[in-house]
Amino acid sequence: MPVSAACEDRGSISSQSKRQTRLLSRVTRIAPSAAKGRWPGSFKGHRMSLPFYQRSHQHYDFSYRNKDLRTTVSHYQHEKKRSAIYTQGSTAYSSRSSAAHRQEAEAFRQASAASFQQQASQYALSSDVSRKAASAFDYGSSHGLTDSSLLLDDYSSKLSPKPKRAKHSLLSGEEKENLPSDYMVPIFSGRQKHVSGITDTEEERIKEAAAYIAQRNLLASEEGITTSKQSTASKQSTASKQSTASKQSMTSKQSTASRQSMASKQSVVSKQATSTLQQEETFEKKSRKVAIREKAERLSLRKTLEETEAYHAKLNEDHLLHAPEFIIKPRSHTVWEKENVKLHCSIAGWPEPRVTWYKNQVPINVHANPGKYIIESRYGMHTLEINACDFEDTAQYRASAMNVKGELSAYASVVVKRYKGEFDETRFHAGVSTMPLSFAVTPYGYASKFEIHFDDKFDVSFGREGETMSLGCRVVITPEIKHFQPEIQWYRNGVPLSPSKWVQTLWSGERATLTFSHLNKEDEGLYTIRVRMGEYYEQYSAYVFVRDADAEIEGAPAAPLDVKCLEANKDYIIISWKQPAVDGGSPILGYFIDKCEVGTDNWSQCNDTPVKFARFPVTGLIEGRSYIFRVRAVNKTGIGFPSRVSEPVAALDPAEKARLKSRPSAPWTGQIIVTEEEPSEGIVPGPPTDLSVTEATRSYVVLSWKPPRQRGHEGIMYFVEKCEAGTENWQRVNTELPVKSPRFALFDLAEGKSYCFRVRCSNSAGVGEPSDATEVTVVGDKLDIPKAPGKIIPSRNTDTSVVVSWEESADAKELVGYYIEASVAGSGKWEPCNNNPVKGSRFTCHGLVTGQSYIFRVRAVNAAGLSEYSQDSEAIEVKAAIAPPSPPHDITCLESFRDSMVLGWKQPDKIGGAEITGYYVNYREVIDGVPGKWREANVKAVSEEAYKISNLKENMVYQFQVAAMNMAGLGTPSAVSECFKCEEWTIAVPGPPHSLKCSEVRKDSLVLQWKPPVHSGRTPVTGYFVDLKEAKAKEDQWRGLNEAAIKNVYLKVRGLKEGVSYVFRVRAINQAGVGKPSDLAGPVVAETRPGTKEVVVNVDDDGVISLNFECDQMTPKSEFTWSKDYVSTEDSPRLEVESKGNKTKMTFKDLGMDDLGLYSCDVTDTDGIASSYLIDEEELKRLLALSHEHKFPTVPVKSELAVEILEKGQVRFWMQAEKLSGNAKVNYIFNEKEIFEGPKYKMHIDRNTGIIEMFMEKLQDEDEGTYTFQLQDGKATNHSTVVLIGDVFKKLQKEAEFQRQEWIRKQGPHFAEYLSWEVTGECNVLLKCKVANIKKETHIVWYKDEREISVDEKHDFKDGICTLLITEFSKKDAGIYEVILKDDRGKDKSRLKLVDEAFKELMTEVCKKIALSATDLKIQSTAEGIRLYSFVTYYVEDLKVNWSHNGAAIRYSDRVKTGVTGEQIWLQINEPTPNDKGKYVMELFDGKTGHQKTVDLSGQAYEEAYAEFQRLKQAAIAEKNRARVLGGLPDVVTIQEGKALNLTCNVWGDPPPEVSWLKNEKALASDDHCNLKFEAGKTAYFTINGVSTADSGKYGLVVKNKYGSETSDFTVSVFIPEEEARMAALEAQKGGKKAK
Repeated sequence: MPVSAACEDRGSISSQSKRQTRLLSRVTRIAPSAAKGRWPGSFKGHRMSLPFYQRSHQHYDFSYRNKDLRTTVSHYQHEKKRSAIYTQGSTAYSSRSSAAHRQEAEAFRQASAASFQQQASQYALSSDVSRKAASAFDYGSSHGLTDSSLLLDDYSSKLSPKPKRAKHSLLSGEEKENLPSDYMVPIFSGRQKHVSGITDTEEERIKEAAAYIAQRNLLASEEGITTSKQSTASKQSTASKQSTASKQSMTSKQSTASRQSMASKQSVVSKQATSTLQQEETFEKKSRKVAIREKAERLSLRKTLEETEAYHAKLNEDHLLHAPEFIIKPRSHTVWEKENVKLHCSIAGWPEPRVTWYKNQVPINVHANPGKYIIESRYGMHTLEINACDFEDTAQYRASAMNVKGELSAYASVVVKRYKGEFDETRFHAGVSTMPLSFAVTPYGYASKFEIHFDDKFDVSFGREGETMSLGCRVVITPEIKHFQPEIQWYRNGVPLSPSKWVQTLWSGERATLTFSHLNKEDEGLYTIRVRMGEYYEQYSAYVFVRDADAEIEGAPAAPLDVKCLEANKDYIIISWKQPAVDGGSPILGYFIDKCEVGTDNWSQCNDTPVKFARFPVTGLIEGRSYIFRVRAVNKTGIGFPSRVSEPVAALDPAEKARLKSRPSAPWTGQIIVTEEEPSEGIVPGPPTDLSVTEATRSYVVLSWKPPRQRGHEGIMYFVEKCEAGTENWQRVNTELPVKSPRFALFDLAEGKSYCFRVRCSNSAGVGEPSDATEVTVVGDKLDIPKAPGKIIPSRNTDTSVVVSWEESADAKELVGYYIEASVAGSGKWEPCNNNPVKGSRFTCHGLVTGQSYIFRVRAVNAAGLSEYSQDSEAIEVKAAIAPPSPPHDITCLESFRDSMVLGWKQPDKIGGAEITGYYVNYREVIDGVPGKWREANVKAVSEEAYKISNLKENMVYQFQVAAMNMAGLGTPSAVSECFKCEEWTIAVPGPPHSLKCSEVRKDSLVLQWKPPVHSGRTPVTGYFVDLKEAKAKEDQWRGLNEAAIKNVYLKVRGLKEGVSYVFRVRAINQAGVGKPSDLAGPVVAETRPGTKEVVVNVDDDGVISLNFECDQMTPKSEFTWSKDYVSTEDSPRLEVESKGNKTKMTFKDLGMDDLGLYSCDVTDTDGIASSYLIDEEELKRLLALSHEHKFPTVPVKSELAVEILEKGQVRFWMQAEKLSGNAKVNYIFNEKEIFEGPKYKMHIDRNTGIIEMFMEKLQDEDEGTYTFQLQDGKATNHSTVVLIGDVFKKLQKEAEFQRQEWIRKQGPHFAEYLSWEVTGECNVLLKCKVANIKKETHIVWYKDEREISVDEKHDFKDGICTLLITEFSKKDAGIYEVILKDDRGKDKSRLKLVDEAFKELMTEVCKKIALSATDLKIQSTAEGIRLYSFVTYYVEDLKVNWSHNGAAIRYSDRVKTGVTGEQIWLQINEPTPNDKGKYVMELFDGKTGHQKTVDLSGQAYEEAYAEFQRLKQAAIAEKNRARVLGGLPDVVTIQEGKALNLTCNVWGDPPPEVSWLKNEKALASDDHCNLKFEAGKTAYFTINGVSTADSGKYGLVVKNKYGSETSDFTVSVFIPEEEARMAALEAQKGGKKAK
């Protein structure tokens, strides 16, 4: 039971006054200065001093104004100091050394009574300590500090960081009296916590010791406190003696030589002190017995009465039914931060009451703060447990019990005290600073009040690795003291920062700056600047986030962080690091560790394969040298950036490091002392001891042991041995390099295998015995990856941040912290919120987009790796947390009656982020200008911006005040209104409308809305008139907008001028007439603002019809409000509204005739942003038709289901949809049965292109049937079918088999294109084919009609084309052509039939080419007539030639003939006449098409041709009749001498020619020797009888007539036979000579 409760008596007020008097008297005994008015916060003014937490939490003020608590508060006024002193005293007592306590207890064991053992022990304080305690207590309690200022230098100690002290009250007596007198301090003494070791300075301990003495004296009973000042002095003297004896006792225990003598002195003094105490306590003991007995009797009697009353109360007429009642009420508690507190209560009642717990009148929701509150109810005992109390838990808590008989509440308060010097990180997380007055002592010895402000503060900051950043703020300290500068200290996550190469600090005299020269992720955290003046300080904090630098290789992981040295010795250094939050999109495979010797730039990689465990022992170091390290992460994409380098670390044993550090730095003396020792025989060292495995991972195992006791004078080294478990096959691990340190790391162990280890020592004398083997060790990670965190709960913070909390990972070992990630809801893209793991279960994620919805997830990390991701949190929209609204304004009196008045006002400018739920009106009387007390006009909040206040006094003047309320609470009241007189307004017309509002402002229109008048007059309002004028116009320029009264409370004003400012007013009308005009609305400028958007109707894929609106000018507190005909649709069952970010949607559940109307959307907390949309009957029909179309959608198809055969004979079924979403599904049906993917069927869906495919390796007979693809994409469906039955199936099956064979064929040399023909431009036929998969050894052979065709040229396969050219193709070339490819891989052949129809087709093409090669018709004159002709490449009989003259076919005759001569096609017109003039056409018919050539034979062309014909005709006649030799004469005649020569020659000519003969170009006459005859004009005879050599020569026959002449020559050679023989001999002789 608390002390305050134990001392409490339910007596009269006078009893309490006595206690106050006794308290002051007791305090006077300890600190006389306190009785002179310097007691801290004297009782007169103390009840008005505010607790330190209430300066920033004003809502506690009205939370405690409860009548049920006044008695408790009153007692608190008197007992607060006593309970506080008791707490401090017990703390000081328990914090003393245990040794001193035991010594003092031994000295006074016999003299102290059992009930006062602790009090008697306290009297053992030394007189010196008592004196200092009294003085310090006086100092801590007074305002002036006149006596205690000298003690501060003696008992203060420097702390880093300096603990923050509780602020002293600086209010004077007058200031305290001016405070409100009805205020109750909401702190209640409860269960006390005896905490030890909270304060660190001697000064604080002295204060607490003095406080304890005061508290002990307060424990005496009422009758026992009558001690006089002499008794007080006696006790002080006794305590002084006792303290001296205690000191002697402590000294004697430390000195062995004088122990007995000191003990005898101690005994004497102890007896004296005991006798004095017994005399005093005997009197007090008797008094307490009487008091306790009487009090116990009163309590017993009261309990009996209460039980009897409770029994009879239950025996009422309702039998068992009775209202709740508290058997045990919850008690108030005062606890330290981070402690847990439980509130208990026991409740009776039937039916069993339902208990609800409240915090400051707000129900506690355990689900909103998981793990924070635990509410339990068992057997009538109800418990509220608050875990890890923080400053915000200081509040009034209420337990409400309710059943059918009624409700009853009980109250308790919880006060959470904060340790001095600590700060609340959660409050500073978002950059909140506190700036109360500080009270400090300067170095010059005087006290001052300092007010420390932070201006131009740094906010939450974002940087990127490698960048520079500066944090700074301006520090304003008042008053300013010259030569006394503040101490500036920066902290990161509560750890002081020192200047380094990474961070630099600067204090310019008024601005403090922290600069990062090169940001790293290690720099991320909560930064705090602490400004200290003397003994006190103020601080400000904000978070700094550091994002990863852009990776050089896209997809590479981010850099690790916090690379540190965990352990170092001569042989290895263990390095640790933290895993990065970003893995680059693929899991991190491991890490590479790099080392660099200090003083060099040579980095070397320490491990060949990546290690996953975030610790690694680096070996291969040189003893005594220093190294720095860095770590790089690697994934399948590549290696990321290296981490920040570690601090340098030396490869030395810890003992060697300590020795080097402690080495004296004395100057060199120049003296060297050399000693010689006898060499001793070496000793083989013994086995090491305490061998154990200190760390084991899958990559390495670390052993540790102690050196042997037997090792001689020289140094020793170690050999490590291993063996697999279950064997005795020991293998030495370090054969080449002994270990120098008693720790060693082993690598290259098989993961999963079990090993034992042992160690041997060695020195120059040999190798010692092995140590005991370790226990079996399984190689593998002993540290498990932590489990995923749970229950991710986001909550709103600011308009760019969200607070995320979670349940910590269960059973997590060596937890490094947590990484938090955020994602825009629905995007699937995750971004890290922190790049440095945070500890705890709460984090504020900054840098979010206002109005956007986010989801969050968390993962834990330790050295083993990162856990799985937690479940995604629920989506939360980023916007600021709500706050109370600002004050309403423009209070006016709308109506006045004899005893009531109607007030109106305007809505607050700032509604606090939540809709206003109501208003509260206060009023007060004003008599002769003096205002009275405020009174509440309404108990229940009013929702309208007008209210009728009743029960007023007629002709009394009143002032009014209005306060708005929302979910966050009641806002600040408005300014006091002007004075209004309550008197009857004798009018029958309605009052003025109110709450005018302009919305949907456009360049030529706007919508004006208002609310009906509160006072409607004697008859109901029948309508309204709306007036407007330009804002600058005079009052006489008002004009009405409607001639007839309108019943609606809105009007769309049209016809405004763009850019003109208008004001509006509204008047109501009833049967009595038109009432007063309303207050003005406006001025409003008619303009369409940039970015103005309209309501848009939309019909989604499900056919749901909705109205959508988007606003880009929202504030964090803005909300969307929908209305129909400007009446709110909030409770409409036909509509559903959804708002998200800057977008809102109103959905029609079942659009119908009842939904016709004008729908508008307003955006609150903006300058009238709104829009509307009209749904009339025509629009209704259109929307319903569109909805039906969307409700039953089909998947659009580009191509229906089709079948094709692939190259290997595979069958592909495919179809293509226009588009498919990621949720599209396809069912494959064969003969009304669904088929699935397996060995026979392979299915594939490409949702990007919409192609759906199914593949079959081959078609078998059982595959004949119907195939169907059924598509479903959301609600849309479709299907497509193909039927493969009968001939269709057989043809497809045959084609598939053919393609399979084709594929087999193509494995060797084959024809890519089979043999075909082509007619060249020269009208030749070219047979060609394309070959593939050939090589040098491949041969090609041509055949015609199975007979090989020899080809002159060797085939070149460079272009893969083989050809055979056939010139002047004709019928003889018809036949079957074949070409064969072959090599060692196989052969392939291609056949081409050029017979029958194929031949005709080819000839048609040949004829076509020939016809196309024909030249233009030309005219040629001949002796017979005129010839028309054209040349072709060559002519074949299959080419038909037809001639026409002037459009008519020519009839051929002897005069007109056609023919072909070689390549010439001609038409011969013999003996032409004028009738032959005209146009001639030659048509060449290739079998399919006719090709024409034309010539015009008329006019000049005819004349010229005819003249030439005549000329040629005459020449032909002359040529025909010309004399000529027809034949008979030889060219040469050889005849033997003496023979006769007879020659006959035929000649012709008309007229007959004349004949003459020539010999050797001379005329030859006939004679006997040479007879020349010419008979009948036709025959000439030449005869020489008996030729001789003289007759040899050249002879000629000349024939001549009038048309011409001709000469025929011949030679006669006469030889002698003998001469010929001789000539032959000569020739033979010449030939023999040449041979020689």
